[in-house]
Amino acid sequence: MHRFIINKQQQNNGDFEVHNATTGCSFMPQLQNQVELGFHDDCSGAVAKAKAANPTLRINGCYYCCRACHTS
Repeated sequence: MHRFIINKQQQNNGDFEVHNATTGCSFMPQLQNQVELGFHDDCSGAVAKAKAANPTLRINGCYYCCRACHTS
């Protein structure tokens, strides 16, 4: 299982990105901008949890560390 976080800083395109904190990422947000999503088998579970908690936000997987969940 991997630990995931979401960046609470909105990207230029309007997305809030989910990152894999276990594998790390060159584009990982600073600690103060990370919101814990917990442990999941894959990014799909983490993105689903983030969307359930924030239904009005555009949530997307990071292109670099959560490519399977990256949609825009």
